[in-house]
Amino acid sequence: TRKKKKTTMKLVTLLIASSSLAASAFGVAPAKRATISKPALVPGLRKKGAVSSPLFRDPSLTRGGAVPGWNAYNEALDTNPITAKACTSLVGWALGDALAQIFITGGAFDWKRFATLSAFGFLYHGPSGHYFYNWLDSKIEGSGAKAVFSKVAIDQIFWCPLFMTVFFTYLGLVNGDTFATIGNKIKTDLLTACQGSWKVWPLVHAINFKFISTKHRLVYINTVQVAFNMFLSLIGSKK
Repeated sequence: TRKKKKTTMKLVTLLIASSSLAASAFGVAPAKRATISKPALVPGLRKKGAVSSPLFRDPSLTRGGAVPGWNAYNEALDTNPITAKACTSLVGWALGDALAQIFITGGAFDWKRFATLSAFGFLYHGPSGHYFYNWLDSKIEGSGAKAVFSKVAIDQIFWCPLFMTVFFTYLGLVNGDTFATIGNKIKTDLLTACQGSWKVWPLVHAINFKFISTKHRLVYINTVQVAFNMFLSLIGSKK
């Protein structure tokens, strides 16, 4: 229908915009930019390879306020990584659902749905992402083409269906659904949710595993995922 096409176009536009902004914020750009400033930094960059993204290569930029509050956030990632990443995902999921309700579904704001999805980001997405990406990076080291391809494949073939299953189960339990109802929801919508992921996340994660450090994966993911969470909030609230 025309309404469905308009909704799809809005989601695609927001996904592209979020991905572009995230890539820009993390310094992902054509190689020629690496030669523009401070040639003295080049040897250091070559030693570190792709362990950290361009935004974090120059300590003066990171500590000097390239992003307001970035120093405090990095310290939180070092001292309390699970809490910091849980809060990061809380913000990402809260924004995703709020934008979905305001700009797509319309009508009265559903505070229960908003709280439910925000809590999911805090309780599951952030902590599970911390452990999963740390484990994945420890098992497959480097940022070469083979390593990046392997990580993307594992993320999308194995982690994605598991994550979506937990997502639908969580929503069902919060809503008081029976296990039979939850099972039917998973059978009906799991493939749709995974297909939506496969259209977006392979490219996003190719950038992620190539350029972003393990420590900062979730903040990058959540920057892009604000738009994708709009899709999940819509499919998750579908009856």
